[in-house]
Amino acid sequence: MKRILSAWMLLPCLWLAVSGARAGDACREMQVPPHKVEAAARTALLAASALDEMDAPVALIARVGTDLSRQGLFYSHAGFAVRDHAHGRWTVVHLLNECGSDRSGLYAQGLVNFFSDDLVNQDLRIVWFTPEVADRLAARLQQMPRHSLHHPRYNLIARPGSDDYQNSTAWIVEVLASALAERPVYDRRTAYAFAKGDGFAPDTVHIPYSKRVLGGLFSANTVFTDHPVGTRLSGDYPVITVRSIFRYLEKSGYVREQREWRGGVRQGVMGPA
Repeated sequence: MKRILSAWMLLPCLWLAVSGARAGDACREMQVPPHKVEAAARTALLAASALDEMDAPVALIARVGTDLSRQGLFYSHAGFAVRDHAHGRWTVVHLLNECGSDRSGLYAQGLVNFFSDDLVNQDLRIVWFTPEVADRLAARLQQMPRHSLHHPRYNLIARPGSDDYQNSTAWIVEVLASALAERPVYDRRTAYAFAKGDGFAPDTVHIPYSKRVLGGLFSANTVFTDHPVGTRLSGDYPVITVRSIFRYLEKSGYVREQREWRGGVRQGVMGPA
């Protein structure tokens, strides 16, 4: 995994090679079992084949890194799969929390690495944008790391539109908005305001107070005080999820095509998940 730095300088932070099969982060290193590497490689080949079929410079690709079924959610993370990126034919550009800390970084990662991060399963969905949206988004991503809209203070349940925190899904919405706006957008507040005015709506995740205290949810990467007192008392937190991103793209007519695979088998996509 490679982190995006100024002038596209690369800082190896998380690393995986099929030969040697190790992965880790700044906190620890762990041996990746061969069967997990093989599974990630199969998924990567499947994704690359599908991406190559479509004449598109960029697509949204989602994975299941965390079990969110109790919240009625399926996909937990997504990134932009960019064609002919400086680091490979298909490279996923996305935001990741670093070590469970209160910090995040932007990463440019190959497909095998993207599906090797100790995931719940190897299910995936790819969403292709309409040609105009894809071209504008690809041009926007080409500008990075300039105007990346990245905010390094991470919060797993970041309040949509928060000036103080950001998570991986919030970054995706803000970058999408910056590409879709008629005039160039280079600040997070304006980007989210555009997305909201364009029809984006977050999901609501219920986290009861008892679970916050007894469930050990107080951690460096989860900041409840980013939300107003009323939200904390009710336990109903507005959060940008992968499902809310799918819903926004579909509702706004920005989707050209989407495909989904579960257990390696292609599915009929019925709607956001």
